[in-house]
Order: sequence, then structure tokens, then C-alpha cells
Amino acid sequence: MSITKDEKAALIKEYGENANDTGSTSVQVAILTTQIRNLTEHLKTYKKDHHSRRGLLKMVGQRRRLLRYLKKEDAAKHKALIEKLGIRK
Repeated sequence: MSITKDEKAALIKEYGENANDTGSTSVQVAILTTQIRNLTEHLKTYKKDHHSRRGLLKMVGQRRRLLRYLKKEDAAKHKALIEKLGIRK
């Protein structure tokens, strides 16, 4: 369900400005998106896992808030990030 240190480091390298850029909005959204996808696959198998479902809803809400902030600050970066992650159609 969770992501490994290597996967997280790869996401930071790909979406961050440098190797230590863990706090930028794009990196946080990328990490949350990966966790959401993993948890969605878990919930397809374990349909009655309501505790994990609540965690999923909290992560989706956090990602939504981060994306709203990014859109307000830099709309071009927001659009590029959404296309790169394949979040919306």
C-alpha cells in the first residue's frame, strides 16, 4: 500500500527542483497520487476495509487542496502537473 523509499526518491527527483525538494507542491501532489493509486488497487481486493477507505478520502482531499493552491499560485505549472500525472481527463 505505501510507497518505498526508492519510489519516493524517484518521484522527488522527477517532480522536484533538486534532490532535497520534498516540500514543494508538485512533489507532494505526485507522492499523494502514487499513494492514492496504490490504495485504490488495495481497496479493489479488500472491499470492506473501511479504515483504509477513510485514509484514501483524506488523501484525496489533501491532494485537492494542494492542487487548488497550485492553480491559484501558478496556473501553467498546475496544468502541466495534471497532464503529467494523468489525474484528470
